[in-house]
Amino acid sequence: MKLTIIGTGYVGLVTGACFAEMGSRVTCVDIDTEKIENLKKGILPIYEPGLERIVQENMADGTLQFTTRLEDAARDCQIFFIAVGTPPGEDGSADLQYVRRVAARIGQCMTDYAVIVDKSTVPVGTADQVAEVVQEALDTRGIDLEFDVVSNPEFLKEGAAIQDFLKPDRIIVGANSERAAKIMTRLYAPFSMNRDKMILMNVRDAEMTKYAANAMLATKISFMNEIANICEHLGVDVENVRKGIGSDSRIGYSFIYPGAGYGGSCFPKDVKALIKTSKDTGVDPAVLAAVENRNNLQKKVLAEKIKARLGTDLSGRRFALWGLAFKPGTDDMREAASIVLIDNLLAAGATVCAYDPVAMAQAARELPEAWLESSRLILANDQYQALENADAMILVTEWKTFRRPDFKRMGQLLNQKIIFDGRNQYDPEEVAEFGFEYHGIGREAFHPADL
Repeated sequence: MKLTIIGTGYVGLVTGACFAEMGSRVTCVDIDTEKIENLKKGILPIYEPGLERIVQENMADGTLQFTTRLEDAARDCQIFFIAVGTPPGEDGSADLQYVRRVAARIGQCMTDYAVIVDKSTVPVGTADQVAEVVQEALDTRGIDLEFDVVSNPEFLKEGAAIQDFLKPDRIIVGANSERAAKIMTRLYAPFSMNRDKMILMNVRDAEMTKYAANAMLATKISFMNEIANICEHLGVDVENVRKGIGSDSRIGYSFIYPGAGYGGSCFPKDVKALIKTSKDTGVDPAVLAAVENRNNLQKKVLAEKIKARLGTDLSGRRFALWGLAFKPGTDDMREAASIVLIDNLLAAGATVCAYDPVAMAQAARELPEAWLESSRLILANDQYQALENADAMILVTEWKTFRRPDFKRMGQLLNQKIIFDGRNQYDPEEVAEFGFEYHGIGREAFHPADL
C-alpha cells in the first residue's frame, strides 16, 4: 500500500519506518528542509534503539522516502497519516493548529479517495475538525472527492518504540465507515499474524482511548509516588510495599516504581489536555488534577532531600548528576525531572556536573543558554568524570550503565560519599558497605553506621 506520513518527529518517523519494514511504500513529509536532507543521508533527528537501521535499510530498498513536497507524495496515495505535534496551549488544551494546517494541505493535494488518519494524540472531536478542513479545501478546488477520517492513536514507549510498533499489544482504529475500516484492517494485517490485535470502534471512542490510557498510567505513577512519600514519614521501605502490591495481578508491577516524577512528550501534555477537556464539558476532573499536582510536587522531592541534608544555601557545593533524559532509552528531555532539579540546585547556589549516555547533545541544545554559559553547569564526558570533587551523586535516570557502578571508584572521586537515588536503583545496605550514605525515594536515610 502507498502511504504518506506527514511529520517526521518521534511518532511520524517510527510509524513510517515500521510500515516500510512490513512492505508498504512510504513517503515521509516534513516542512523542515534541513531535517529532510539529513534523513536522506541517514541522519536521524531523534535517538531510538533500532530505528536508524530500519530507516537506512528501507531507504536502500526504496520502500522509504523523504521529501518536503506533499504534492509529490500525495499522487496515488491511499492513506495519509497526520503525525505532527499537538503542544499544550497556555490553558492546557492541545494546540491543533498544525493538525488543521496539514489537513488543509491534504485537501489541496489529494487526487482520489483516501483515508486520512489522525496519528497524533488529539482531543475528542478532532476528526470532525479535520474532515471539515479537508472538505473546505476540496470545495475551494471545486472538485468532489470522497475521503474518510480515522483515528489510529499510537501507544509507543520511547526506548522500545520499534518493538511496540512491530509487535503491538493492540491496534486501536476508530472508523465511522466500513470502507475505511477494511482499508485499515488490510494495512495492519502483517502486524496481526499470530492473533487479531485490532480493536475497531468509532472515531470519538478511539480519540478518548488514547487519553484514557496515558492518564491511567500517569495515575499509577503519581499514586505510587504519593505512597512513597507517606512510607518515608512512617519509617516504611516503599520497595517492599511495591513488591507486595505488585504481586496482586489486579495491580501488577508496571508503572508502580517510585521516582522523581514522570516527564516526556506524552503524559504531562495529555493529562493537562484531558483536564481541560473535562472542565470544558462541565466535569470536575478531581483525580486527574491530583495526578498532575502530585507529579509537579514529586519533581521537587530530590532537591528537598538534598537541602534537608546539606542546607538550603548550597553555595560552594558541587553535585554529580547522572541522567538527563526523562527516561532511559531516549534522548528526550521534555518535562524531564532533571531540568527541575538542576533549576533548584543552581538557584540555591550549587554547581552541577551532569552526564547522560545519550542525551548530551540534546541537553546542549535544549537547556537554557544562561545555564550552559554559566560555569555552574558542566556537561561531563562520562559518568565518572561527573563525580570528581562532588559533594554527592544524584541518580535521576535509571540507565543500565548506572545500575552496577564501581562504588569503590565513586568513593575515591567524590568529596563526600553521599548518594541521592531518585529511582531506587541501589540496595542501601550494599552501598553502605562501601561507606556511602544513601537517600532514596520512600526510604529512610541509610548510613554505614546502620549496618
